[in-house]
Amino acid sequence: MALKLYLDRMSQPSRAILTFCKVNGIEFEEVKIELAKLQNYSPEYAEVNPMKQVPAIVHGEFKLFESHAILIYLASAFSGVADHWYPADLQKRAKIHSVLDWHHSNLRRGSATYIFNTTIALAFGQPLNLEAAAEGEKILIASLAKIESFWLQDDGPFLLGNSQPSIADLSMACEVMQLEVVDTKDRDRILGPRKRILKWVEDTKNATAPYFEEIHSIIYPAKEKLQKLKTMAAKKEPQSTGEPA
Repeated sequence: MALKLYLDRMSQPSRAILTFCKVNGIEFEEVKIELAKLQNYSPEYAEVNPMKQVPAIVHGEFKLFESHAILIYLASAFSGVADHWYPADLQKRAKIHSVLDWHHSNLRRGSATYIFNTTIALAFGQPLNLEAAAEGEKILIASLAKIESFWLQDDGPFLLGNSQPSIADLSMACEVMQLEVVDTKDRDRILGPRKRILKWVEDTKNATAPYFEEIHSIIYPAKEKLQKLKTMAAKKEPQSTGEPA
């Protein structure tokens, strides 16, 4: 059966799906859905994903959305996927599910809120919301601390102390990589002290080479464009004269 991936490479979960397929030699057709152009709201795409988000897949007649569900499906449906990605052992699987569930409620919630309201909102023609960004940053900082203190263990370099990456490592590492689009000083302020996380992301990148780095290369030119939008937005802000109204 033919597999179609509906993706925007600027989407963290989209990059996780794409990397997984490339690493595991899964053949697919990439269908680009540009969120900044609101292509996810087209009637055609609504037939694929009524929630109008990316990523989504179509495998033969089967349609599926939500990135963690997609990763689980792909790991289960295609032969040749190494066991460490989504182990056959039920208890090991349950542990991976616990990481994935935690991710959506914590790291992703904080990261997406912070990054959108400090940077990406401008690509959608929306103003930055620094109050919302501050709330997102609190959740993000707490989540990064929890990864270092709990999810990364001494038994191995990957989440849950594993010696090889799972779909949870791929999903969360792609999330952390999204911080590369924010101002460098803010990225360094948030991630700089997190040496254990930086090493884990590097280990995940190396374990999925060359695809992880290749797929994330889109971030750096996008960052330049977003910084230009920020500069333009700052110039349009009214300047205070210090005089009473």
